[in-house]
Amino acid sequence: MVWFDVTFFDLTMLCRAVGLFGFALYVIGFFCLCTGRLTSATPRYFIVNLCAASCVMVSLAADFNLSSALIQTFYIIMSLGGIMLRAGSQRQSGKHLVEPDLKFSRSLR
Repeated sequence: MVWFDVTFFDLTMLCRAVGLFGFALYVIGFFCLCTGRLTSATPRYFIVNLCAASCVMVSLAADFNLSSALIQTFYIIMSLGGIMLRAGSQRQSGKHLVEPDLKFSRSLR
């Protein structure tokens, strides 16, 4: 009988996996922004960035890098600001800050 090595899935590997998931969120969010599936006029894009930066910060618990920690802290602060700004303006006006130009993004395809 083969015994499963439990030490393979230690905390370091888990932190690294969460960091890779954060990287994937960054790439997916930026791709969706570039292709017009997300817009920065709504809080959704900032929520994706906040989740991505938080995941990468978790990975820094395993392999710390001061420069990366500072960048992720900046992204977290800016994402929280963007969420509060967009959510507050939507509540007041009942719609987006800036309507995306869908004709322009469709002409690029």
